Amino acid sequence: MDSRIATLMVERDISGLSLAIIQEGKIVKAQGYGSTDKTHKTAVTTKTLFQAGSISKPVTALGALHLVEQNRLSLDSDVNEKLRSWKVPENEFTQEKKVTLRGILSHSAGLTIHGFPGYAPKSPLPSLVQVLDGMQPANTGAVRVAKIPGLEEQYSGGGYAVMQQLIVDVTEEPFSTFMHETVLKPFDMTDSTFKQPLPAHLTLKTAAGHDTNGHAITDRWRIYPEAAAAGLWTTPSDLAKFIISIQEAIAGKLDLVISPSMARQMVTKQGHNTGLGLFLEGAGSDLLFMHDGRNEGFDSILLARAKTGFGIVIMMNANDNSGVLREILTAVHEKYP
Repeated sequence: MDSRIATLMVERDISGLSLAIIQEGKIVKAQGYGSTDKTHKTAVTTKTLFQAGSISKPVTALGALHLVEQNRLSLDSDVNEKLRSWKVPENEFTQEKKVTLRGILSHSAGLTIHGFPGYAPKSPLPSLVQVLDGMQPANTGAVRVAKIPGLEEQYSGGGYAVMQQLIVDVTEEPFSTFMHETVLKPFDMTDSTFKQPLPAHLTLKTAAGHDTNGHAITDRWRIYPEAAAAGLWTTPSDLAKFIISIQEAIAGKLDLVISPSMARQMVTKQGHNTGLGLFLEGAGSDLLFMHDGRNEGFDSILLARAKTGFGIVIMMNANDNSGVLREILTAVHEKYP
């Protein structure tokens, strides 16, 4: 497996990669491959930080569902009832049905903006409200309802930006602080943070991003004020802890951030293939939960069986359109069936 991964990295011009493999509810392999960039040749280790991209979403979902169980948020109420700093603008699509947290988590709220490109470290950063309204210096359009909520699935990073504002308004805490205290710390995800920009003392632990042509991203990475959607810095081992905690909650062995019943809701299909913050495939003992991620210069994938204690996380400091992550998943399955 290691040889196959090394070969693929050379073939696809991938500088660095890190993975974690779970069997029977335990991390059985965690390893780094290659280097953090193509200049300094610092080796990737299991402690090297990568940007998780959209894998930030399921981790954030846990924080929101925790607030639901505290009765501070509702899955099915109009989010405008709790939003204070900003409101979802009403329009013809919200006359009969409103945007709800369940809709945001399952990408069925009808909200716009698929994803976020990030900001260069030296460029002006927008506030979250500026992002939501598409106002300068935001580099994306306004987040608005463009379809009747609940009608169909439409992937929306913009919805998670709304949820980030909702969490901030309800908790009256910085988003990164809330997520650290509520999710990352209880799950022992000690090498993870939602802080954007990344604190200076952590920068030496990071991998540098590379685009689809193998070129280094200027200034190493982008900044994502839309942290709930794309702002998590983490490691495969920490995401493996996240997986194991979800699996144990589903099995009724853990009642920490969310209850077993809420964990089971998380992996219950809300639509075609969406749960609450996760994508789902299969059913029964074969039920899989998953999410992938892409930020500028970073690709990642998380996949796990809901009921058998198996999981894989792969993160790399490259954008690749050749399907290399799936090929590595195949190599892992051959070694760890």
